[in-house]
Amino acid sequence: MKFLILGSGGCVALPKPLCHCKICKEAREKGKPYSRFGCSLYLEDIGLLIDTPEDIVHALNYSNVSQVNSVMFSHMDPDHTLGMRVFEHMRLNWLNVSEGIECQDPINVFAMEHVMCDINSIGSVRGSFLDYYEETRNLIRRNSVRDQVYLNNIKITFIKIDSSTVFVFEDGNSKLIYAPCDTKPFPQNDLFNNADVLIIGNTFVGEVLKNDYVLSEENILRKELFSMDEIQDLKNNYNICKVIITHIEEDWGKSYDDYLHLQSNYNQIYFAYDGMKVIV
Repeated sequence: MKFLILGSGGCVALPKPLCHCKICKEAREKGKPYSRFGCSLYLEDIGLLIDTPEDIVHALNYSNVSQVNSVMFSHMDPDHTLGMRVFEHMRLNWLNVSEGIECQDPINVFAMEHVMCDINSIGSVRGSFLDYYEETRNLIRRNSVRDQVYLNNIKITFIKIDSSTVFVFEDGNSKLIYAPCDTKPFPQNDLFNNADVLIIGNTFVGEVLKNDYVLSEENILRKELFSMDEIQDLKNNYNICKVIITHIEEDWGKSYDDYLHLQSNYNQIYFAYDGMKVIV
């Protein structure tokens, strides 16, 4: 399976608008991999996109992705869904519509029932955006998933965790876990055992963050986000070969170079960057 990390950033863009700290300045001056798009993943084998952050159009263009057959949503948070207008970019042809011809190749949209229900609530006074994309323009076809789906020969298991989802991709003996956001506490499941790769988000990196902010032991972020020690424990407990940290926040105040340096402190734990290829 050939995965591509389209976006490795967190809920705030890097560079952050209006911010002139050294990290954001560097990101503006140097671009990739110092800058980061919103968190998203692409599986080349089947043309599958996971999540649509606000800048997904730019992420797709930057990575030269040429085909999207399906989209999966992990949860409804704006930084994972509000770029959904990409459905129009990818499938809507207004010249055809002007002649009464609607889209003939809708994108399959998958999500667990609770996630699909949440996302269906996103809309305007005219109704749900997804209703418009599916029922009016035929750009998408919604599919609520209970446990798993097969796309070609790839098995994808959906594991519910509160309002979010952990995905497990399997093809033969190859296994990758994708847990982009809101997955703490991490669910217990034997399916995670012996995975080749875990790509996981919502991890704070370091005790001293942007502008020398020190994360106290009582800080609520420690309950919501994984520490690097907790990531190491997950890796060991499930005997996972490699871990890649994604959903990297601007608030951590670290440069791409800093993350490269930090990797040397860990065994088979890496920090994602936009355009990173992961093959299992």
